[in-house]
Amino acid sequence: MSRIGNSPVAIPEGVTVELKDNVVTVKGKIGELSQEVLDITVKVEDGVITLERPSDSKDHKAKHGLYRALLNNMVQGVSKGWSKELELVGVGYRASNQGQKLDLALGFSHNIILSIAPEVKVETVSEKGKNPIVKLTSHDKQLVGQVAAKIRSFRAPEPYKGKGVKFVGEVLRRKAGKTA
Repeated sequence: MSRIGNSPVAIPEGVTVELKDNVVTVKGKIGELSQEVLDITVKVEDGVITLERPSDSKDHKAKHGLYRALLNNMVQGVSKGWSKELELVGVGYRASNQGQKLDLALGFSHNIILSIAPEVKVETVSEKGKNPIVKLTSHDKQLVGQVAAKIRSFRAPEPYKGKGVKFVGEVLRRKAGKTA
């Protein structure tokens, strides 16, 4: 029995959900998202989305929970939005942005310039004495996570000093260095 798939998704005020040819479209004040749903029956009634699977096969059980989670993320995204914050830990590590271009100085011989998708809003915060922070916000959870992972991949945090790009609040597993 799928616990995630069986729970209904509540539709908040200002969000409309349309179902047409196995494609669920969710519109809200922040944006619009659509998702194709295969093998699972979707019902929209009384401000609630419910999903039902045709059988108890392993594939149907997996898709039941998956599509419920995706639809829930879409509804939350168009109503509240999603955000991720990345922290640049290291001497001389800087971040700045001009519109949708993110300029990162991460200790390489050159700066990394990344063009961010127009759906994702990027903001950089640099305070004296604190590590620079890159804030990403969008209505699409998957896109925010993908952009954040791409930025983190340029200089992943290392386990000895903790230098690199990490998520705010991420706890790193630290190692002891050499003993003399």
